[in-house]
This record gives sequence, C-alpha cells and structure tokens, in this order.
Amino acid sequence: MRSAILAALGLAAWLLSPLVGAQQFEQVGDYQIHYSAVNTSFLSDEIAEEYGIQRSRAHALLNVSVVEEQDDGTTRPVNAGVSGSAGPLSGGQSALAFRNVRGAGDTRAQIATFRIHDDEPMRFDLDVTYDRNREPARVSFIQRFYIER
Repeated sequence: MRSAILAALGLAAWLLSPLVGAQQFEQVGDYQIHYSAVNTSFLSDEIAEEYGIQRSRAHALLNVSVVEEQDDGTTRPVNAGVSGSAGPLSGGQSALAFRNVRGAGDTRAQIATFRIHDDEPMRFDLDVTYDRNREPARVSFIQRFYIER
C-alpha cells in the first residue's frame, strides 16, 4: 500500500510538472539529485492523508531524491539528507523542514511543504548530503507558482 502511494505521489509530480515546473536534476559525479515542486492541491486526498500533507491552494510540496549511477547503466537509490530554505526573490527565506519517505524496494525521497504566493517566483537553496565522506552538494533553483482560483 505504501509503495503504491509513493509511486502515485511521484507519478502526480511527474504528470503535473509541466503545469508548475518540470522535474529537474543536478548531476554531481555519479549521482543525480532530482527535485520537483508541485502545488499540494494537485495531490489526492488519500496521498495527502497518508503522508500528513496539508492540501491547500497556497501550499506546495518539494520532493528531492538521489540516485547513484552504476557501471552497468542502472541507478541505485541513495539515502540522502536534505536541508535548505525557500522564499520569494524579494527576500525572506524560510527554512524547509524535510522528512524522509520510503517506497517499494529501496525507493527514498525527502519531502517538505511550504507556503506559496500567486505568480511570485521563489528561490530554493538546498544542501544535499548524498555521501557522508563528501561535502553536501548545493542545489539552487527558481520556480514560479500559481494559485488556482
């Protein structure tokens, strides 16, 4: 059941990404740091309830996951730590509270919810720890959100 919900969450983010910003990733050596942000109103009631996510037109969900590329061309999920902040370009960054979610097999992701304002670009600054023997990777991006009326 949990794996189906996590898969649905990932699928919802992937399917809806053209509406609110495409799934993106940063390549750091053999690691891919994937991130996507979607308005929580796009989530089903079941997914929101299972993961304790408040559905709201004024809130969005940031999903971050890391995979390591293997020699045979496959990827392996990595248990990564994520910290960071988000806020409007005009200033006022707020810390994001990430939590770990797991799915089928080794599927792992870090998720955080945050408040959005209509048609206002937001800056995200993330530190992703994908290997405890290396410095965290810095991932920064800007995304504009729209509130359904």
